[in-house]
Amino acid sequence: MNPSLKTGNNTSKARFSYHPERAKPKIDQSAPEIQAFGTVAKLPIGLSEAVCLAGVERLNDLLADTMTLRDLYKKHHWQVTGPTFYQLHLLFDKHFEEQAELVDQIAERIQMLGGVSYAIAADVAENTNIPRPPRGREEVPAQISRLLTAHEIVLQRAHASAKKVAEMGDDGSNDLLVSSVIRRNEQQVWFLSEHLADVSHGSAG
Repeated sequence: MNPSLKTGNNTSKARFSYHPERAKPKIDQSAPEIQAFGTVAKLPIGLSEAVCLAGVERLNDLLADTMTLRDLYKKHHWQVTGPTFYQLHLLFDKHFEEQAELVDQIAERIQMLGGVSYAIAADVAENTNIPRPPRGREEVPAQISRLLTAHEIVLQRAHASAKKVAEMGDDGSNDLLVSSVIRRNEQQVWFLSEHLADVSHGSAG
């Protein structure tokens, strides 16, 4: 039964009907890519297309490694065990959040240069330089050592890229690499390394 709508002394009937074609969501849509990976859409940012292309390539390499390092922190956050569980559980998650922030900054810089960033796990797995860890749980020293190795890979690439983009005049990318990527990774290396310090003392003779 159609509901009645009353306005003043007049009564009007609102008619409702179902239109399946108009109401049905248009799912399973597809379309050609609007920009191919490995290309740049030139933006008026005062840099040549060649400089932007070079910067995008270097930043994407770094992005794949940073995404891998980010996820390695989350793996260890879930799997850490032992007497320092609580402290490392929190530290690993803090570093995960900081790496996630770097991931976003690197990806956005790639877009600012007119490029297309890596975005999904399959692309990251195919292009990262960080060795894949085992699926199972490792002891704390092995977890930290694995993280330190990953950090060094990121830092080596970040230093090389910072120098290169500076030579090309890409000051924005250089600033990101030095002020954010390098400084944040160096700080995290410091925090991790202290957990491996041998502070034991030999007995007095």
